[in-house]
Amino acid sequence: MAHAVVILAAGLGTRMKSKLPKVLHPLLGKPLVGYCIDTAFASGAEKVVVVVGHGAEQVRQTFEGYPNLSFVVQEQQLGTAHALAQAQPVLADFPGPIVVTQGDTPLTRVETLTGLVSTMQNQGAGMALLTMRLEDPTGYGRILRDEQGQILGNVEQKDATPEQHAIQEINPGVYCFDASLWEKLKLVNNQNAAGEYYLPDLIRIYREAGQKVASIESKDTGELLGVNSRAQLAQVEQVLLERLRSHWMAQGVRMIQPETIYIEPSVELAPDVTLWPGVILRGSTRLGEGVEIGAYAVLTDTVVEAGGKIKSHTVCEEAYVSSGADAGPFARLRPKAHLEEGAHVGNFVELKNARLGKRAKAGHLAYLGDAEVGEESNIGAGVITANYDGQRKHKTTIGKRVFVGSNSVLIAPVTLADDAFVAGGSGINQDVPEGALAIARERQRNIEGYVKRKRGQHQ
Repeated sequence: MAHAVVILAAGLGTRMKSKLPKVLHPLLGKPLVGYCIDTAFASGAEKVVVVVGHGAEQVRQTFEGYPNLSFVVQEQQLGTAHALAQAQPVLADFPGPIVVTQGDTPLTRVETLTGLVSTMQNQGAGMALLTMRLEDPTGYGRILRDEQGQILGNVEQKDATPEQHAIQEINPGVYCFDASLWEKLKLVNNQNAAGEYYLPDLIRIYREAGQKVASIESKDTGELLGVNSRAQLAQVEQVLLERLRSHWMAQGVRMIQPETIYIEPSVELAPDVTLWPGVILRGSTRLGEGVEIGAYAVLTDTVVEAGGKIKSHTVCEEAYVSSGADAGPFARLRPKAHLEEGAHVGNFVELKNARLGKRAKAGHLAYLGDAEVGEESNIGAGVITANYDGQRKHKTTIGKRVFVGSNSVLIAPVTLADDAFVAGGSGINQDVPEGALAIARERQRNIEGYVKRKRGQHQ
């Protein structure tokens, strides 16, 4: 029987010290609660309901367009049972099991959710919950069991006796309920130290109704790491990064000092990729076989084909680097920068919406914006395409085997035909025909004796 998942994500997150709702804080490029939503759907959930509070509209907008995903709002923070009750209008007629998870535990595994559903069904229980044993259980609700090992209830830290404080089996807040959940939620009261409506009270309520309460124990204590502060966010990020690094190294990726490499889950790497220390890979970046990324390079939404090379301290955003091409060190490839096979971009060269043809070179200190450069052309040091007139962008078209001398300015719109040659220091504002030499600078004059006369005036 298919199940539904309710994600409790209404917490204020005051300890984050941020205007951004806690569940939207980015974790490796994805909002915190996004991990919980993806896990819910990956577990086979037919419907997913997120209970939001602070910043509800912002959260809703972030996940617009997800099918079978609903949002409900908990206006007042009156406890976890009260939060769950807000999902009733969406799931009142849902017949299957209802799984409840926390929106700030992004490491919860798919197997945990499916395991709870199958345990509840196989044991004919009314509810099932996850438990965990911690060396230091401080802050968590403790699980109370009878002599036969059956779960009797849960006691919150604030309400626990000294003996109960010593119990190491805790309740991390992941549950599965049958369809009678909504009736039973009405029986939860707030007679406790915090004056809140607690979900674990349902253990007692299900037992009093004569229904069994089942449990499964998680052996992975890391999976329920909650995020309530910036430090905890960093801790969870570290766990996810270690998982990702291990995964890719197992797939044949070489990482030098892997602990320094930042990589997002949306990145794809082929075997024999080499990543030097401090590399940052973000968004939909894809690296082909044998690609090498130098130290401290930052790649966002960038494709590097097999055999491409990005040298150290190079920044690429929405760029495409073909096989055998290389960029850097200290190069910048901005959106729609495209290096064809064997093209070379050297230090302090910036490309934006520019294509460098096969084996074309821009060795150093150049800006190519809104430009098309033909194969085997050479762009000298200090060359600039002046593409912006203050209102509109204009294109520079450079043919094949063109030589552009150092410190030249190509004032767009302008076309340099195949085999054209531009003398260094030229300001080019007219098209250059095929095979022609263009010189656009004042003729040099040497004035004899000038320095001596000049000095004589100041004696």
